[in-house]
Amino acid sequence: MARLNGDAVEPRAAHLPMDGFHLANASLDRLGLRDRKGAIETFDGWGFVALLERVLGERDHTVYAPGFEREVDEGIAGQVAIGTSVDIVITEGNYLLVDREPWNRIPALLGESWFCATGADERLGRLVDRHTRHGRSPAEADAWARSVDGANALVIEPTIRRADLVVSGTV
Repeated sequence: MARLNGDAVEPRAAHLPMDGFHLANASLDRLGLRDRKGAIETFDGWGFVALLERVLGERDHTVYAPGFEREVDEGIAGQVAIGTSVDIVITEGNYLLVDREPWNRIPALLGESWFCATGADERLGRLVDRHTRHGRSPAEADAWARSVDGANALVIEPTIRRADLVVSGTV
């Protein structure tokens, strides 16, 4: 964002990650999904679509969006501000190109979409590293990366064909 915004007093670019739409841990517990956090059904896809529509349509005031804090493993309401000067919004998330409701509404709301391609071994190594940095033992991190994250990858990988551009995630 710093390169896009430069020295501007009012930013022209904003980062809008999908991670703010993780369901709260209490909701995941109630739904019996906590052991799959990060899977497509553990996100509020409808809420994310509605937010993208707001960002496109509500240009006369700041639109606030949730962020996500890994330290507390929860979404944080109103953490991201997209002001009226912003004309470039970069969003990212695993399920933006999935071809089922509500995710299939997202591509029409984007100017363009990029798929960041990373090989399975590199992806696994990065995930294990991230999970251990956030408190899991190496064995727990490896098991989560292979089972939960591995199942998510099977949903994500076929969406590559819907992207406008494929870029390397390892360069």
